[in-house]
Amino acid sequence: MKQAVHTLQIATRGKGLYEFTSTITEWMRHQEIQTGLLTVFCRHTSASLLIQENADPTVQTDLKAYFDRIAPDNGPYEHDYEGADDMPAHLKTALTQVQLSIPVVNGRLALGTWQGVYLFEHRVRPHRREIVLHLIGE
Repeated sequence: MKQAVHTLQIATRGKGLYEFTSTITEWMRHQEIQTGLLTVFCRHTSASLLIQENADPTVQTDLKAYFDRIAPDNGPYEHDYEGADDMPAHLKTALTQVQLSIPVVNGRLALGTWQGVYLFEHRVRPHRREIVLHLIGE
């Protein structure tokens, strides 16, 4: 059994979904693990992770709009230390996830045809987000 760990930096330009499937795939190519499990972990409380459709960009537009409706900026929040988008970002993260588990089969992510791995940035201003990859297998 082998293990590999890597930390990615993803620069965001503000709210939105940022696909990084190809970055994961490129890193995995060098790990020589054919069968196993990849854990993807976001080290933040105001950004999250999604596996989502990567063919039609309107899916991303609709997801962002939906989350903005259920957790709007400038809502009646007590927590606003970092601005009007602070607490809504925490709520959106709580409704999604910060960790994904993806099977690895024949050295590749076992994603469906239209699936991609995304960082979902919930803050208005740009950030540098850290994503930890942990691959285990043989």
